Amino acid sequence: MATVQDILAIKGSHVLSIGPEATVLDAAALMNDHKVGSLVVLLGGQLIGIISERDILTRIVVPRRDPGETLVQDVMTREVVCCQLHTRLEEARGVLKNRRIRHLPVVDDAQRLLGLISIGDLNAHEANDQERTIHILQEYISGRV
Repeated sequence: MATVQDILAIKGSHVLSIGPEATVLDAAALMNDHKVGSLVVLLGGQLIGIISERDILTRIVVPRRDPGETLVQDVMTREVVCCQLHTRLEEARGVLKNRRIRHLPVVDDAQRLLGLISIGDLNAHEANDQERTIHILQEYISGRV
């Protein structure tokens, strides 16, 4: 069974982060510059939240708050759902689907951040796995195996 660790082994463990005292405009600029949909919010190296495009849309844009004046800590999602390296990909996909979220921080037993996976990462992994299966079946059918 494939696990979150399999994705991080390919993707790497680099995670973009921001502090709670940064402005939402700073967060949006960082997300835009790196073409990502979320940032983890760290305070003293500890994961305290996550800010996503959805947070910005629902808590800044729609209520017409000033992103240059509003702090990340005021609009971030505080209850962050996380997983661990040994989490099976099917379980991670279920969490993302059921919670209607797109990003899942990966933490160790001490709650230290190890990486971040997204629904896109899971989809890419599944597509690659299916492509390998198709190739093997084509080889088998063609008698090359």
